[in-house]
Amino acid sequence: MQRILVLGAGFAGLWSAVAAARRLDELGAGPGEVEVLVVNRTPWHSIRVRNYEAALDETLVPLADVLDRIGVKNVIAEVTDINVPERKIACTMDGASQLLAYDRLVFALGSRLARPAIPRLETHAFNVDTFEAARRLNEHIGSLPSRPASTGQFNVLVVGAGLTGVEVATEMFGKLRTAIAKTSPSGLGAPARVILADHQAWIGSDMGDARPVIAEALESLGVETRPGVSVASIDVDGATLVMGEKIPAATVVWCAGMQADPLTARFPVARDRLGRVPVDAHLKIEGMPAEFAAGDTAWLPIDGAHASVMSCQHARPMGRFAGYNVVSDLLGQPMLPLHIDWYVTCLDLGPWGAVYTQGWDRQVAAKGAAAKRTKEIINRQRIYPPRSRNRREILDAAAPVVQAPPYQLH
Repeated sequence: MQRILVLGAGFAGLWSAVAAARRLDELGAGPGEVEVLVVNRTPWHSIRVRNYEAALDETLVPLADVLDRIGVKNVIAEVTDINVPERKIACTMDGASQLLAYDRLVFALGSRLARPAIPRLETHAFNVDTFEAARRLNEHIGSLPSRPASTGQFNVLVVGAGLTGVEVATEMFGKLRTAIAKTSPSGLGAPARVILADHQAWIGSDMGDARPVIAEALESLGVETRPGVSVASIDVDGATLVMGEKIPAATVVWCAGMQADPLTARFPVARDRLGRVPVDAHLKIEGMPAEFAAGDTAWLPIDGAHASVMSCQHARPMGRFAGYNVVSDLLGQPMLPLHIDWYVTCLDLGPWGAVYTQGWDRQVAAKGAAAKRTKEIINRQRIYPPRSRNRREILDAAAPVVQAPPYQLH
C-alpha cells in the first residue's frame, strides 16, 4: 500500500487530507491501494482565527468527526524531523519516538507566533497563537479581580497592531467588564485600560484605505493607541519600552508577527523572510519529487503577481488543491493549478462592528454592522468543515474549486 502523509490538521492540512480522500474516491482507488494518514499534535482541528474571542468551545472540531467518516487515518503526535532523501518523518507519540515513511508528503504544519529575544517575553506575556494559549489568556483575565490591587491590575497592553492585535484589543474591554462584574455587580469596579502598541508608524499599517475605519472603531471603544514604539522588556507588572517608558499592565498580549514552522528548513530550498517554502501552482515544493506544501508553510504567486498570505483565506484552497494534486501525482493523473484572482480582508472590530475590504489595496467595501455580519458568516460557517458527519457532504466540500469572495454572500 502506498502512503500519503499529511503533516498538520489546520486549515491547509485538514483540507489536504479531505481533498486527497475525495480524489481517491473519484478515481475509484480501493482502500488497499493508497493510505492517507494525518499527523497532528491534537485530536482536533482548531478554528484558530477565532482565538481572540471570549467563548472558545465552538472553535474546536474533533478530527474524528471529519476524518473517520471518509477513511482517513489520524495519528496524534508531534512532528520532530523530516528526512527528505529517505522519505521519512520522525514524530513523538505518547513520549516515544516513531518513524513514518511516505510515498507522497503534504507539509502543512502551519505557522507560529514570532518570539524575538525580549527579556521575559516567554514567561510573562500571553498570546492567542493556539487554543491552549487563548484559553490561558481568558482564564487570566477572569482571575484579575481576585489578584492583589496594583496600578496596572486591569490594564491590558496588546503588542502588535496587525489584524490579530486589533481583534484582540477590540474584544478586550468586554472580557474585562465581565471579569470585573463578578466582584462588582453594579459595574462600578476598577477602571480598565486597553493599550494597542506597534513599532510601525500606523496602527493597522497594512490595511491601507481601512486605517481610518480602524482608528474610528478604536477611539469609539476607548482603546488607546501607541504607534511607533518598541518593547525592550516585559515583567509581571507590564512592559518597558525601548525609550525607557514603563507601561503598567498586569496583562501583556504579544501579537507581533508570525513565522512558518521551523521544519521548513529540512527542505533544500530557499525560504522567504517568513520561513515559507516556495511551491509551484500545483502546490509541489519547487525541485522536490514527492513533497507538497500548503498553507502558512508555503508561498506562491497566488494570482501570478502577489504572494499568498498567511491566512485561512489562502490556506483552505491551497489545501484542497494540494490534496487533489498529491493523489493525482502519485497515481499518474493530471494535476490542477491553483489561481485566485481576488483578495479580501474582513477585520473584526468588536462591539463597533467590522471592516471589509476588497483588493490588495484594501478598498473599503463595508463597515460597521454590515461588515460584522459578513465576518460572522466567515468565522462561524464558511471556514468550518461540514459538521454533519456525512461522508458525501464532507468529500464534496473538498472539491478543487476557488469559492467566490465572501461579501457576495449578501
